[in-house]
Amino acid sequence: MIKTLAGQIKEYKRDSILTPTFMILEVIMEMIIPLLMSSIIDDGVEKGDIGHIYRIGIWMVIAAAFGLFCGIMSGKYGASASTGFAKNLRKSMFENIQTFAFSNIDKFSTASLVTRMTTDVTNLQNAYQMIIRMCVRAPFSLIVAMAMSFYVNVRLATIYLVAVLVLGSLLMLIVTRAMKYFKQMFRKYDDVNASVQENVSAIRVVKAYVREDYEKERFRKANQALYKLGVRAERIVAFNAPLMMMTVYTCILLISWMGARMIVQSALTTGELMMLLTYCMNILMSLMMLSMVFVMISMSVASAERVSEVLNEKADIVNPEHPVYEVKDGSIVFDHVSFKYQKDSEKRVLKDINISIKEGETIGIIGGTGSSKSSLVNLISRLYDVTDGSLRVGGRDVREYDLDTLRNEVAVVLQKNVLFSGTILDNLRWGKKDATLEECKQACKLACADEFIEKLPQGYETHIEQGGTNVSGGQKQRLCIARALLKNPKVLILDDSTSAVDTATDARIHEAFATEIPNTTKLIIAQRISSVQEADRILVLEEGEVNGFGTHEELLANNEIYRDVYESQTNAGGDFDEKAGED
Repeated sequence: MIKTLAGQIKEYKRDSILTPTFMILEVIMEMIIPLLMSSIIDDGVEKGDIGHIYRIGIWMVIAAAFGLFCGIMSGKYGASASTGFAKNLRKSMFENIQTFAFSNIDKFSTASLVTRMTTDVTNLQNAYQMIIRMCVRAPFSLIVAMAMSFYVNVRLATIYLVAVLVLGSLLMLIVTRAMKYFKQMFRKYDDVNASVQENVSAIRVVKAYVREDYEKERFRKANQALYKLGVRAERIVAFNAPLMMMTVYTCILLISWMGARMIVQSALTTGELMMLLTYCMNILMSLMMLSMVFVMISMSVASAERVSEVLNEKADIVNPEHPVYEVKDGSIVFDHVSFKYQKDSEKRVLKDINISIKEGETIGIIGGTGSSKSSLVNLISRLYDVTDGSLRVGGRDVREYDLDTLRNEVAVVLQKNVLFSGTILDNLRWGKKDATLEECKQACKLACADEFIEKLPQGYETHIEQGGTNVSGGQKQRLCIARALLKNPKVLILDDSTSAVDTATDARIHEAFATEIPNTTKLIIAQRISSVQEADRILVLEEGEVNGFGTHEELLANNEIYRDVYESQTNAGGDFDEKAGED
């Protein structure tokens, strides 16, 4: 974990070294000042030597000014190092997440990833700044002040040593007990973020079903759980300050009492007593800083583990050693393919799929909810890898291809696709970043999106809000289809992506596919049989297995499931999930 995080310091190593260097110089100046002050009292004030007071006073001003400069520089480089460290952490996490396969993403919730990149990274940023500043300053100051105290008077310095040992033990006990609550707190942050994210993204549904009170209560419970853990942790940490102050005042009283007696006995000078009291404050303040560092580090340990988990996560799907950079054609062969989401899972979501699809064919895929239609097509672009068997595209196993090459040749349009904030042209050019306006218009024409775009006041320059909230579901789907067509793929997958458009538009889109992109292999997942009945062949899936595969006419004659659904939809307007004969 430490090695993983340390690797993110990168170009900020210089700042990370200069920060403690200047901090040490600042501490040295602070340790010199009590010596000079003692000299002023003993050799200047008590002897009436004004010249000595001026000379030592000038040195004190120089030491203080140099200490101030070192403190400023330490703060400057510390801020640069810690914020740069946080920047690198966020960048590396984001870049690693981009390499994840769907199976990797399934391990982390979206809310958890957001928390790790925000709250957890901020905690590590604060902890790193304290480590390179306070973790250097506090022990160095404590050791030097303790050494100077023993140099002045061993008997009085022993009081400091006992106080340090007692207080250090108590602080370690406090930190250890508080740490377990801090670890639990960050898991609760995930729950709070999940509640907020889900509520905001689905706010229209919440309002449509008048579920505001339910969502408020749900958030209240998550927030309350976080609050309770925070209170428990802080209740323990709160003992830190009173223990510290009690120790400080006890030491001051003991040193003042014993020091006064020693002055009377001429075993100690007034200047030395003042110096010892100053070192007393330095020692105990160093302990206070160390306790703060321990608390911050204990809080950040949980964050460090969570961030390291993302950084160390290896993508389940990577390029082969010698990848193929060309997909010959859009032919697809499922050769006894089986698939399960978890390697240790007993249940297979796809079982012995054995079908062959020619280049340019249009294949309809239908099946009830949970029949693994989407799982089947996700294997084609290697969003997941097959568990058993092999899947070939263009005559080669998909695991032999360069990932970018394969995915550029396999365009997928989901039912719940996403548009990004920007103009319509910006979104279309996700399919082809250098696409001309004419190419975009042609793709929109094929997707039947041109008819509504041209009615917009700004046409293709119309701004799309985040998530496409200012366009309808059908318009969003058509824009996503046009975006996929701009890739000019060898395989086009429509995963129930025309569910929000009317039947007439759906028919025009499929007709355009047949005439304009005849060499592209098209896989169309649909619930409406009318969307796939003109396909070359239709695949019927049931519980992850092939129940039928043939033309519309062949399935009507030989496949009971297909026939029942067809009659249900044509006679009663049902969909695939409705059984024939049900009212």
